[in-house]
Amino acid sequence: MSEENEPKLALVTGASRGIGAAIAGRLAAAGFKVVGTATTAEGAERVGAALAPFGGRGAVLRAEDKDAVEPLLADIGAPLVLVNNAAITRDNLILRMKPEEWGEVLEANLGALYRLCRACVKGMAKARWGRIITLSSVVAAMGNPGQSNYAASKAGAEGFSRALARELASRNITVNCVAPGFIDTDMTRALPEAQREALRERIPLGRFGGPEEVAGVVGFLASEGGGYITGETIHVNGGMHMA
Repeated sequence: MSEENEPKLALVTGASRGIGAAIAGRLAAAGFKVVGTATTAEGAERVGAALAPFGGRGAVLRAEDKDAVEPLLADIGAPLVLVNNAAITRDNLILRMKPEEWGEVLEANLGALYRLCRACVKGMAKARWGRIITLSSVVAAMGNPGQSNYAASKAGAEGFSRALARELASRNITVNCVAPGFIDTDMTRALPEAQREALRERIPLGRFGGPEEVAGVVGFLASEGGGYITGETIHVNGGMHMA
């Protein structure tokens, strides 16, 4: 198979479960060669098992490891699609929020974003084709009590992406964000039913979204059909927030 006909490499962070797993599966089914990351070897094995039928694999990547990105790319190659899905929360009211709770979230959700984009852009620029898609959140637009650190990191990711979109457009690299609302994942399933019902009442469509619905938007942005969209944040929240 010639190099031109080889599948494009896609790197999806935080791919061991939920939205990340759905995105990795969607891209693999669309013909991308997907590498999905997890923070543990066990998680990477699960990712690899899910992607193996499509020729993909799992890998370990910890957001706090500032020296991990370059060795990862040396191992897997140069991704032409980068999906920044991995993120952490350290929720607390501002009067109780410890400096480390603020710093850890900003470092994981923004510092790792900077390092991954900086490293992956080199290969995309050489190929003169690329897709960078970052998972934001509805709380970046709406705010949420106890999540000032998380909301700041996601709003920062959106601003970062708009600036990067302008920098990279001339090289045929698009940069966008996808901002989910409340999605039916392990995290939301763990909430008490009364709290889940209260959340559903805030959503005009009256239900939580599915991970596959977020993955569908990411898959479109990664495709040739999404090539004229850049610098945008696409909300997937059932009408909870209408920009």
